[in-house]
Amino acid sequence: MADSRSGSATREITYFLNVENAKLLALCMVTGFIMYHGVIHFKYGSDSCQWLLSDGRFPGYNIWQPYGCMMHEYSKEDARRCMHYISYWGGRNHIAFLGDSRIRQLYFAFANLLSKTEISAYKAWSDLSFTDSDISLKVEFLWHPMVNISMYNVYKSWLMNQPNTRPNKVVTGSATWCIKKDNGSKTALDNYRVNLTLIRPFYAKLKDSTDILWMLQDPVVEEKLNGNRSMITNEQIDSYNRVALEELEKSVAQLWSSSRLVAQGLKKESVDGIHMSDAAIHHDIQMLLNSYCNDKMNHYDGTCCSSAEPVTTLQIVTASLFLVCLISSVALYIYRRRARRNVAKSRAENGQRNGQPPVPAEPLSSCWDIVFSLAKLGVIMAYIFLCDRTNFFMKENKYYTHVNFFLPFAYVMVLGFFFTENTDKVTVLHRDQTDEWKGWMQLVILIYHLTGASKVLPIYMHIRVLVSAYLFMTGYGHFMYFWNKGEYGLARFCQVIFRMNFLVVVLCFVMDRPYQFYYFVPLVSYWYMVVYITMAVWPHLSKSSAEANQMHYVYMLLKFLVLVTVITLLFLSEVFFERIFLVHPIKHLFVTSDDSIHEWRFRWSLDRYSVVYGMLFAFGYFLLKKKRLLDDDNPDTLFSRGVSWLLVSLGVLGIGGYATFSILCKNKYQCNAAHSYIVFVPILSFVLIRNVPGILRTKYSSFFAWFGRISLELFISQYHIWLAADTHGVLVLIPSYPVLNVIITSFIFICASHEINRVTSVLVAFAVPTEWKALLRNILAFLAILLPVAIVNGVF
Repeated sequence: MADSRSGSATREITYFLNVENAKLLALCMVTGFIMYHGVIHFKYGSDSCQWLLSDGRFPGYNIWQPYGCMMHEYSKEDARRCMHYISYWGGRNHIAFLGDSRIRQLYFAFANLLSKTEISAYKAWSDLSFTDSDISLKVEFLWHPMVNISMYNVYKSWLMNQPNTRPNKVVTGSATWCIKKDNGSKTALDNYRVNLTLIRPFYAKLKDSTDILWMLQDPVVEEKLNGNRSMITNEQIDSYNRVALEELEKSVAQLWSSSRLVAQGLKKESVDGIHMSDAAIHHDIQMLLNSYCNDKMNHYDGTCCSSAEPVTTLQIVTASLFLVCLISSVALYIYRRRARRNVAKSRAENGQRNGQPPVPAEPLSSCWDIVFSLAKLGVIMAYIFLCDRTNFFMKENKYYTHVNFFLPFAYVMVLGFFFTENTDKVTVLHRDQTDEWKGWMQLVILIYHLTGASKVLPIYMHIRVLVSAYLFMTGYGHFMYFWNKGEYGLARFCQVIFRMNFLVVVLCFVMDRPYQFYYFVPLVSYWYMVVYITMAVWPHLSKSSAEANQMHYVYMLLKFLVLVTVITLLFLSEVFFERIFLVHPIKHLFVTSDDSIHEWRFRWSLDRYSVVYGMLFAFGYFLLKKKRLLDDDNPDTLFSRGVSWLLVSLGVLGIGGYATFSILCKNKYQCNAAHSYIVFVPILSFVLIRNVPGILRTKYSSFFAWFGRISLELFISQYHIWLAADTHGVLVLIPSYPVLNVIITSFIFICASHEINRVTSVLVAFAVPTEWKALLRNILAFLAILLPVAIVNGVF
């Protein structure tokens, strides 16, 4: 009885724990987060500059993460380019630092970052100035350590001057001299309040020409203070900050409080207890430059203070079409419900009269499948657009640590091994195994992208192997299909191309990105076409034709030789390469938004032989089976015990050797140069280890295989609904809780990817029918739709 109740409970739990319910939960979560962030924007505003200057945290040692937005790391070159752009477009670069010795620190750091030559920092109780005519820059420090009549007169003089002579940015703040001069008296604090009240009206009068940034006072390290500064306590600092907040909170001046959090987190590094450490100054200067430059520079990794991209006409048209599908699906749903109700009523009446109810036909079934699938896709695209083309949801920078990368890596591997199952498939690289291979590779790539591990060269090189392995499987799988089936029909070719490209084409329209932006899909599509052309060009070769004519094996080898020769010539001759890929109108499939083919050439050349390796492996595998040197029709080990141990040992050595190479090679350029020639070593080594022992070949991880079946959608969708800012950052739905945020965004991202995969499977049957007349009709209709878009975007 107990076992029966337990089994019933398990079945009930399993009934509710399924993909469809997970997607409904994900939809509810997205709706909840939209409401949550809507309230945040309504209550606190949507100005990411305010987020940058008000809050943040240290996610790692000496790494500052602003609240809800991404910060670009400005080098000297970037900073000077920013000033040049602003001046080129008629703007002014006149920045004034007004205050005490703490503000003076910022002045020297800011000027040094922009100056071609180093400026020595020193104690100066007087005004300082730095100019650079090359970038039309003037940076000045005005020594006014107290909020008094002296500071009042500065603002008064600016107001009396012409707007084009005033600073366009003022960084100011003061308190420590007031505390020190009057020994922390209550009278000094009252005077501070009164003087701020007198100065505040100038901020409103200067707002059209000058942005005022009031820097709240950093905490001090009291035990490090000299005796003559002992009265400058953190209690006093907090009192003066409270006054500044009360008096300036409703003024036009921006309050800079995140600098205080930076100083608090790095206070132990302060030398004298009152002035900022070099690390804190660096973070403050970066925040200043991000607030000043980001909206002009359009850095992909700098969303703080950046305006959203303008919406294009094509995006509006695409959104309108999806909206029509959504409305139509609702209308069809209502119509179908009414039709079913009427049929059921009629069925009941007929049943009562005749004793046998008729079988109702499903009304508008095909139309419903198409419209409803497009409506679901439209909802997902709206979420994608909201995530990555607006500031509605927050974004944060990636940061790499070994723990951040290897901890989730280990967790995913353990999960995968936990779901290991037996399979009834026994052949080399059978479907369950390749799905598993794609799955765990995709999960590792996702972790790699999330943590920004590309800066670690050995990890970068191993990820390059995973991408090559995917192309290896592309060559292997498609060669095996063509060789075994001998089928080169247009319908299947279009179906494969549609499945690969449907999501990316839709994203190009929705997100206003070039096709080459999603580099992996162009890569696998191109290499699939190469395999197709290689096999389809005369003479048509297949397993059956080779058995009938032994010379076909020689012809196949000649095809391989020609293919490798063409690839090598394309690689060696950049002129030849560009003549092929820069031909109108196909060049728009291979160039980036700045009309450069460099990215495509890099990606193409990096894995130029990987597909060929897969095809050769498939051909060799077939020859070994034909010669009866390999038998994988049973679950036993492929070879004799001695040979199998030797091959597995060689596989371990191959993987270990490549790992050693990735550690020893000096830089990415050197590693990438050798990659295409040696990448077959770790791939073939893995295949040997995974397939030679029967006990490994007949088991697989259902966990990894599930992800492998949606690997393409996972790879593409991550760009916008898991990562952010076109993969440069991380999407944030729950700010300040990074681990919980990754769990929630991952769940939604996986559910969305699975649904996109399902929608694609439904639509491919209608978009690419097997009947040739219907297929030709659809191709012509597709070209008729695409042609106006291509003309508008300058393709022709």
